[in-house]
Amino acid sequence: MTGTRTFEELVAEAAAAPTEGWDFSWFEGRATEARPSWGYQRSMGERMARASAALDIQTGGGEVLAGIPRRPPLCVATEAWPPNVAKATALLHPLGTVVVAAPEEPPLPFADEAFDLVVSRHPVKPYFEEIARVLRPGGTYFAQHVGPASVFELVEFFLGEQPEDVRGARHPDAERAEAEAAGLEIVDVRTERLRMEFFDVGAVVHFLRKVIWMVPGFSVAEYLPRLKELHERIESEGPFVAHSSRTLFEARKPTT
Repeated sequence: MTGTRTFEELVAEAAAAPTEGWDFSWFEGRATEARPSWGYQRSMGERMARASAALDIQTGGGEVLAGIPRRPPLCVATEAWPPNVAKATALLHPLGTVVVAAPEEPPLPFADEAFDLVVSRHPVKPYFEEIARVLRPGGTYFAQHVGPASVFELVEFFLGEQPEDVRGARHPDAERAEAEAAGLEIVDVRTERLRMEFFDVGAVVHFLRKVIWMVPGFSVAEYLPRLKELHERIESEGPFVAHSSRTLFEARKPTT
């Protein structure tokens, strides 16, 4: 907990904290987020253990992939952001996984039908035609996507009410249609909204610096008045509550 630290101390600490990778241990005692019921890492690990060649798209710092008990004979991960590429390489190379620096946009730097399993946790955007291209017939795409209007209580605190097309982006029905248009067969699509709590303004600052698409261009200087208002609100009312949105997505490439 933050104790009696001042607004300035909380913000300065969060502004100086490193943001590489998807290790969220910095938030311990300062923010919480409920986890989806399906247990993505465990379920992904089960599929990895059965695969012969697998690809993890947008692996971040490689933390999720590193946490599975068994990986296939051929295991590759892609990442676009250079600090994460370096972090993922250091973490995954000793485990026998190659990390490829590749942009988020197509094309993926792999041949057609290179993998029997493609996974991704929180891709910025799933490019289903490209996923279908690199999957072998009978292969599976298994992922956890960010769902619609995720953490929008926080987004709208800083940016104001968002239009419906923004709130409805990443809707699972639209993603299902895109996957089917790319020739994939849907196996499972589920969405859950999960409670989040921010116990101090520093946790909010670190979150928005780490998850940069929430409030594009976020900086402490730009949003200083709103941050002060949020600090006072948390001090008087308790944790700031928001809700993340997560979608489990599983699809298969037909064999014929």
